[in-house]
Amino acid sequence: MPPQCIAKSAKIALSTMTQLGLKMQQLYEKDYVLWTDTTAQQLRQRELENLDWEHLIEEVEALGNEQRRKVESYLKQLIKHLLLYQYWETERAYCANGWKEEIENFRDELEFLLRSQTLYNYALQKIDGIYIKAKKQAIIKTDLPPETFSQNCPYTLEQILDSDFLPE
Repeated sequence: MPPQCIAKSAKIALSTMTQLGLKMQQLYEKDYVLWTDTTAQQLRQRELENLDWEHLIEEVEALGNEQRRKVESYLKQLIKHLLLYQYWETERAYCANGWKEEIENFRDELEFLLRSQTLYNYALQKIDGIYIKAKKQAIIKTDLPPETFSQNCPYTLEQILDSDFLPE
């Protein structure tokens, strides 16, 4: 929706809310999209006195948490596919190209996210726990004995993200 339409929608919403005696907190519960449009318009116009601060703070925090969740999810899938490529030798002839494609897809997604130094540092902090989850999924998928896989992540974050790296 063009910004001018959003602005008009937000002005109508504010007018309607005033007529109905609704507060921004109530709008958040009744029509989330209209709440976001209205809040954005209020921020653009520096109308800070009527902002729904409680929900705005909650939503901003949720944005950061969603980025962290994406890093964990993509990293887990990437590590799992590196493990499949390295250890599932009986399937490598049939699946290697598909695994390589998935590895590159997840690397591409992470490359974008990890431009943020905060998210890069987050990945470094979480890699050991993420590896445990990726290893568990690899064990379930391959039915290989757990001892096949390293106890700790055998790859550095730099290797995981390196488009030329494939474990042997």
